[in-house]
Amino acid sequence: MNKRYEIILYWSQEDEAFIAEVPELAGCMADGKTYEEALKNVEIIINEWIETAISLNRYIPEPKGKLMYA
Repeated sequence: MNKRYEIILYWSQEDEAFIAEVPELAGCMADGKTYEEALKNVEIIINEWIETAISLNRYIPEPKGKLMYA
């Protein structure tokens, strides 16, 4: 899948790892020891999330691009 979802990447002191979250895909997140590793891992998880949704015939949201925060 070549969809482009917003990824929020941050350092978690509690987990001692970088966390990558995909707000548009419920529960879609990954971590890594480095920023790059977290990004690489979440790209894999995005694809797996979409593949699972397809196999379960569930709705897959279209990427909104930049999310708006009020």
